[in-house]
Amino acid sequence: MRLDRNLCHLRIWALVLMALWPPATSADPISPERMTAALSKLEALAQGAVADGAVPGLAIAVVHDDKVVFLKGFGHREAGKPETVDADTVFQIASLSKPVSATVVAALVSGRVVSWDSKIADLDPSFRLADPYPTSELTIRDLFAHRSGLPGTAGDDLEGIGYDRAEILRRLRFVPPSSSFRAGYSYSNFGLTEGAVAAARPTGKSWEEVAEEKLYHPLGMASTSSRHADFVKHANRAALHIKVDGAWAAKIERDPDAQAPAGGVSSTARDLSQWVRLVLGDGVYAGKPLIVADALAQTHVPLMTRGKNPVSGGESFYGLGWNVEFGRHGLNWGHAGAFSVGARTLVTVFPEEKFGIVILANAFPTGVPEGLSDSFADLVFDGKVEKDWIEAWNGIYAGLFGPAVEAAKARFAARPSPARPAAPASAYTGRYANDFIGDAVVSGAGDGLLLKLGPAGARSYSLTHFDGDLFLTYPDAETPDRPASVSFVVGPNGKATAMTVEFLDDNHLGTLRRVGD
Repeated sequence: MRLDRNLCHLRIWALVLMALWPPATSADPISPERMTAALSKLEALAQGAVADGAVPGLAIAVVHDDKVVFLKGFGHREAGKPETVDADTVFQIASLSKPVSATVVAALVSGRVVSWDSKIADLDPSFRLADPYPTSELTIRDLFAHRSGLPGTAGDDLEGIGYDRAEILRRLRFVPPSSSFRAGYSYSNFGLTEGAVAAARPTGKSWEEVAEEKLYHPLGMASTSSRHADFVKHANRAALHIKVDGAWAAKIERDPDAQAPAGGVSSTARDLSQWVRLVLGDGVYAGKPLIVADALAQTHVPLMTRGKNPVSGGESFYGLGWNVEFGRHGLNWGHAGAFSVGARTLVTVFPEEKFGIVILANAFPTGVPEGLSDSFADLVFDGKVEKDWIEAWNGIYAGLFGPAVEAAKARFAARPSPARPAAPASAYTGRYANDFIGDAVVSGAGDGLLLKLGPAGARSYSLTHFDGDLFLTYPDAETPDRPASVSFVVGPNGKATAMTVEFLDDNHLGTLRRVGD
């Protein structure tokens, strides 16, 4: 009966959305000739992006009418090295993992292991949010739609200082909500991770095993994994790149295992083309039903508003691990992925026209995936590209960190004159703690201080005196010139009673109290 009710709800949604946003395209199907012409121009655009240095490497797959009609790599796996990208180069796909993981959960729903409305309290009784009512009512659907009330960055900070998945999920109970339950959209990596992990629990297997069993193996996605260890075993893998002095450089590695369902999948253009076939086939793959259509269709029901697409202006919503957008070419489903340490990915699917594109890139910041996808859509629907979409999207991604970095640098560009002296190092050294961050140890280090955070002091940060009881550190590998403050409150006895770590204070949980004498 649940499937029948859900189908009814989906039909109602479809009628409403068709009335509000009628298709912007003609009723004529996309002919093979039209697709072939668009693909030849897409290839030239991709070659141009690599040749111009917009990205070191790309891999692209296009599916149309249940066939992979384009599959090719461009450029290099690592800048300055000869190995080239091909259709089987393995990329870290970052948040493109979310719709992939939503498909895995849809397979569990299809098999009646769970439903989208299964309560987390029943599946994972140890999990808690800050408030009891949301904790008792929270469902898989809530977490995949990012409507739990968890702030978007909740848990990302703990991952950054070395905590594992289980401990991060346990500590989410200490994070105050950013909105009322189910009232606000807040994109949360670890919220979605909990939804996926909880959905897998009735199987008695790990999330990684379930993803293999329910999706990767049935689709022959032999190079796809939710384990970082599997990614690094591949010789044919793409390095992550950031800009260093204006040039792409492979400087940083990223192990995303803690948030594997939300950002830890690695895959190839070839493998992901098979997943797109399944999505466009409404759960049917190579003529065989693998996922009940309704279980998969629910991932594309728009549940939370996201506003307008920042470049094309289309109305954008979030479903379950998918963006649902009504843009200049009608309805599309999609999702982007990014690691600020060097990855950019994108999937865009036009369900009515039965075609989709996957674009994988090994660099950040860059708007090349969106730029190529939007250009390709123009070519398919209109026969020509409306504007330079790569340039438009590059502007969006360039603005993600640049202004914040410059603001932080300006804030601490010059010390006050005269600067207030620091207290003796002994005033600050010692152990600090709070429930969310855990233990922190400050020790003397030459003319400055050393801060150790995370499990067993896994991460170390040098602190340089700036003014009074305020010190600076440079915590981000991807923005190494961006300063952040660590400030102390010194009591009447000349000892610091508390410390606030700015780069852990997004959710006002970065203040730690001195523990012991």
